[in-house]
Amino acid sequence: MTEQDGTTPAPSLGDRVGSSGQAVKNGIVSSLKGINEIEAEIVSLVRSTVANTVRAAGDVAGETVTVARDVMRGAISATEEVGAGLTLSTKSVAKGVVLGVADVGGDVIRAAEATVKAAVQGAAAIGADVGVVARRAVDGTLEAAGEIGGNVIDIAQGAAGGAIDAAGSIGKSAVNAVRELLVGVVGGVKDIAGAALPKHSEAPADQPGS
Repeated sequence: MTEQDGTTPAPSLGDRVGSSGQAVKNGIVSSLKGINEIEAEIVSLVRSTVANTVRAAGDVAGETVTVARDVMRGAISATEEVGAGLTLSTKSVAKGVVLGVADVGGDVIRAAEATVKAAVQGAAAIGADVGVVARRAVDGTLEAAGEIGGNVIDIAQGAAGGAIDAAGSIGKSAVNAVRELLVGVVGGVKDIAGAALPKHSEAPADQPGS
């Protein structure tokens, strides 16, 4: 019918949505590439800062935890000042800390634990979602573990332990929030979380022979 009357059909709804969708896709791809570049820059900055600071101190074993904690606190302070970027930066900072500690031959498990603990404490201090921040920080330590060829299970358990330990000092609701987001991320996290929960919250065991 179109060929007979010589008119050009109007774009269908599907065509219009497709075009709009493509425009959104292109914009998101560009934005995500930018985010990836920002994350990579944060990782690089933190990695070099941690490595250089620990080297300058001349005490790898003694400074690892202190530097890891201070770096994460500084990062959280930066996001609070800017008013955005906590969840974006937490993972990159945690990853950079573990990589930096690995560069100087430090204890990456202790570094992961201290980093995630500081992240959870900092998130609570500024009223952020401690569960989400804990998950992002643990993810960062696991990415670093994969890159350095470290013991992923040990690093994961150390990181999860740091998160639960910090949450335990905040309150039971924080422990529950962290546990829910970490279950499935690392093996044994339920056991770690269970140990941090108040003992009176556990149901009494059944009596033998009852």
